[in-house]
Amino acid sequence: MSILLKNGILVDYASKTEKKLDVLIEGNKISKIAEKIDELNNEVIDCSGLYIMPGMIDMHCHLREPGGEHKETIETGSKSAVKGGFTTICPMPNTNPTPDSAFVLEKIINEAKRVNLLNVLPFSSVTKGEKGEELVDFKSQLEAGAIAFSDDGMPVENAATIRKAMFEANKLGSFISEHCEEKSVSSGAINAGPIAEKLGVGGVLPETEEIMAARDIVIAETNNLHTHICHISTKTSVDMIRSAKQRGVKVTCETCPHYYSFTVEEVLKSDVNAKMNPPLREEKDRLAIIEGIKDGTIDCIITDHAPHASEEKARGLAKAPNGIIGFETALPATITNLVVPGYISYLDMVRVMSYNPAKLLGLDKGVIAEGKIADLTIFDPNEEYIYTEDMIVSKSHNTPWIGKKLKGKVAYTIVSGRVVYEK
Repeated sequence: MSILLKNGILVDYASKTEKKLDVLIEGNKISKIAEKIDELNNEVIDCSGLYIMPGMIDMHCHLREPGGEHKETIETGSKSAVKGGFTTICPMPNTNPTPDSAFVLEKIINEAKRVNLLNVLPFSSVTKGEKGEELVDFKSQLEAGAIAFSDDGMPVENAATIRKAMFEANKLGSFISEHCEEKSVSSGAINAGPIAEKLGVGGVLPETEEIMAARDIVIAETNNLHTHICHISTKTSVDMIRSAKQRGVKVTCETCPHYYSFTVEEVLKSDVNAKMNPPLREEKDRLAIIEGIKDGTIDCIITDHAPHASEEKARGLAKAPNGIIGFETALPATITNLVVPGYISYLDMVRVMSYNPAKLLGLDKGVIAEGKIADLTIFDPNEEYIYTEDMIVSKSHNTPWIGKKLKGKVAYTIVSGRVVYEK
């Protein structure tokens, strides 16, 4: 089967291309890119007014299956992801049971294959049961299909354990994606400060993230190892990582749309639907995150898609679980809060949402070129709308974006040459 994409603006960071081009897909690959391709017997998708970018890659999300299917399943999460324009997603291992064995990993991979919507590449946990004690068998986990390693949701608190894990993963050409949370100073519901005091809830200190990020940077620098730091949220984290990169340390990192779109003030409007870990921070932190994306300090934008059932979020700010859904709002949030204000270009957006994640994960993706697998995100950059709850495909609806005005909407998601989502 062949599909011809006509009249779209192709945006590809690898080739620094942003121009109107036709794209011919034959089978699962891109066979031709040119200014004009004749229609012949192809199925034609008119992309006039639309942008065509390499399929977006979310290297940090939560699908909840196995064990949390009342919040999300691999099937409902996949549907939500393709509506959001994602062609590859990497679910984190804080499920029940934990994917700390080949058996659990293979169950996740097989269910994703059955659903057959997009590439689902699960992380293995770093330690058995995410308890921070006994390391998993790194080699067998990679052989079973793990894309990399994380105990996300839980920090690996013991420095000797994380150091050994970094060595093991790096030796096999992989890496640890570290949830940086120093538990001794992490108690609280939202960012520490006047709003936490006003609402009468515990405040999460910024040092919670920064202390452990510093620890991992030190281990990486001293031993010439690669470490990846999850969902950074503070100015100090950005500054530390920028400085480390300038010294040649092999540190990479990611952030989420909520950290450059909102501050802790959003809790006053969205209550529990603006509660996540790390929490929303201050304006100085939000601006630092934006600057880190602009200058390349921050490598990737991820969603940290974290579905929770409404009855769980209804427990109140102090007791509600952390996390918000993010697949369906990542692209419009980025266009609305980074591209439209002029902080970054569409080429930069491709860099942090497709190109860099592919490079970090060792995937032959994140570019649009002849001969490459046809994983593509096609979006309307100009469509404006109010985001409403009835638009949500995810099984859970915990998001601060409801009622917000957004710009940009996914029109088509194509995975291996198949249209898996059409607006």
